[in-house]
Amino acid sequence: MTAYVLVPGAFTGGWVWEQVAARLREAGAEAYPVTLTGMGERRDEAGPGTGPETHAEDLLRVIDAIADPRIVLVGHGYGLHPVLAAADRRPGRVARIVSVDTALPQDDEAAERSLPDPEARERLADGAGDGGWLSPPEPGGWPRWGSTEGVPAGSLERLERLAVPQPARTLTQPLRLTGPAAALPTTGVLCTANGSSIDLVEMLVESGPPQFRALADERMRFFELGTGHWPMLSAPEELAEVLRAAAAGEGHRVAAPGRAPGPERPAHLLPFLLDVPEVPRERHGRIDLHLPDTERPRPAVVFVHGGPVAPDQRPTPRDTPFLLGYGRYAAALGAVGVTLDHRMHGLADYPRAAEDLAEAVALVRAHPRVDGERIALWFFSTGGLLTADWLAAPPPWLRCLAASYPALAPLPGWAGVEPRFRPVDAVGTAGGPPVVLIRAGREHPAFAATVEEFLTAAGTKGAAVEVVDVPHGHHSFELVDPTDESRAAVERAMRSVLTHLGNAASPDGDR
Repeated sequence: MTAYVLVPGAFTGGWVWEQVAARLREAGAEAYPVTLTGMGERRDEAGPGTGPETHAEDLLRVIDAIADPRIVLVGHGYGLHPVLAAADRRPGRVARIVSVDTALPQDDEAAERSLPDPEARERLADGAGDGGWLSPPEPGGWPRWGSTEGVPAGSLERLERLAVPQPARTLTQPLRLTGPAAALPTTGVLCTANGSSIDLVEMLVESGPPQFRALADERMRFFELGTGHWPMLSAPEELAEVLRAAAAGEGHRVAAPGRAPGPERPAHLLPFLLDVPEVPRERHGRIDLHLPDTERPRPAVVFVHGGPVAPDQRPTPRDTPFLLGYGRYAAALGAVGVTLDHRMHGLADYPRAAEDLAEAVALVRAHPRVDGERIALWFFSTGGLLTADWLAAPPPWLRCLAASYPALAPLPGWAGVEPRFRPVDAVGTAGGPPVVLIRAGREHPAFAATVEEFLTAAGTKGAAVEVVDVPHGHHSFELVDPTDESRAAVERAMRSVLTHLGNAASPDGDR
């Protein structure tokens, strides 16, 4: 006999699991949908001290009352935090942890860090307001918390009607783990309409920081469901089948990368592939200006990182060897190299990142060391979606756009990205500056598909695009493939960008 303990996410109660629980019981299992203290019908039970430990204790009482020898703990969204805390305290009772469309949090991590809605994070940072409670989304606002694709209208109406405020401390206090939960078999249920997929996991294992290699561990398994973030409402029968398969140890195992993993350092902290000299650097708010050896106003190249980036990541992108290298390289060739920290902490943050970029460019153009009529923007990876605004309404001073291994349309399932951020639709619609596109030959398929779609659209509309190929390069090839081929590609791309800026390689050059 297997017993499933089903733990809901923020603002909800055990009622969201009713259909899944019914199907599990029909198949002969036990199912225990849990409503945590202060949630659902237990809203009035919360007090000033209600936090993650309160919810962990809720689950421990459920676990201790179950006689079945095999317990599968299932967490959705915020619910995964108390699931891990309870498993950490009762590892001998837990046969498997199942994460439903939710990244596994780490020890000392608060749930607020992974909230998909930036406005909610701001309200929590401001003290949550409303007496220590975080209000649920307004009607129509639920997609900001995860795709509602597939949820029937009646179920969505019920979700909006029954949602209750979340005790703020449950989101702001960090998770405390001692280690046993990390050794338990774990299954990830990935909802492709919300942007999760096995392909994405494989990309993180191959190209991401070393911590993601744990996803290729023997204890990890994965399933995909072709629905949004609420499969218990949109696909309860399919989810119940997946939970049964997960309990049996089935699922896809992600293979460890076939190529050498390289130094045991996060990829973004690996050294830049070119040996470039240090140059004077000025810091102004979110930007740094790397200055060439001349007092005359010079053109500028603004380097725009991808993401999402955790809000507490240190060093921030502009202080990594990667962006420091690019900024110094531009300055060494006579341009002002500008590096930027923008606030893309989740898929819903593209508008905020776009605002940060626009503000940064305005500040750069006003700087006395910058020729404000000669600006280039250079985007990396998922930052490529930010090119859409500049392609749709290019200002006359924007002389060039560059994009390295970019996403040029939202990746499959990225429903949380606003429709405006689709460079494949914007290219060629308003004339605009030439584009230098640096393409990795061993790119991840999801990224490569958007690049090909972009090139097709550019060809149809007559947009000027120069492609710089790195045939043997992977995503982030400057860091993971520091080869002569990669160095030559970076040098060629930089020369092309500076040529569009007008003889930038010579500090005394003319326009």
